[in-house]
Formats: sequence, C-alpha cells, structure tokens
Amino acid sequence: MELSETSLQGQIIQKTSGVCGGHARVRNTRIPVWTLVSLRQQGATEQELLHNYPNLTLDDLTAVWGYYFHHKSEIDNIIASIDE
Repeated sequence: MELSETSLQGQIIQKTSGVCGGHARVRNTRIPVWTLVSLRQQGATEQELLHNYPNLTLDDLTAVWGYYFHHKSEIDNIIASIDE
C-alpha cells in the first residue's frame, strides 16, 4: 500500500506540547521543521542535512518540505522570530 504525501507527513511530522516549543518536528526527535527549512534557505543541500543529521532519512526531508509547502506562513513566522 502506497502512502500519500499527507499521510507520510502525518507519521513523520509531529507536534508535542513541551517538545521543541510545541513546534513541528521530525518524528521522535528534537529536530524542528523550521531548523531544516532555515538551513536549506541558507544553501544547505539535502546531502549535507542528511550528513549533519544522521538519524534523518530522505523520507523525513520529503515530509519536512511538504509540511513547509502546506504551512509556509507558520514556519516563516518562526524563522523570522528567531532571526530577530
């Protein structure tokens, strides 16, 4: 059975009160979606991200980019507040 992009995101992207400030993060890690998006915006490649975060998979990154696509303003606002 093939998982849709939305269901893949639902299994990989999590929000838990008290973990990473309640922000979206990658499954059972403390790696926030906004961190990966910010690094990508600064020029990091997927290969660099996978090297620097060895517990992540390509499916994780695919879910992160999909989450960002559907929740762009949420993630952009977090990045802007961190940059201030």
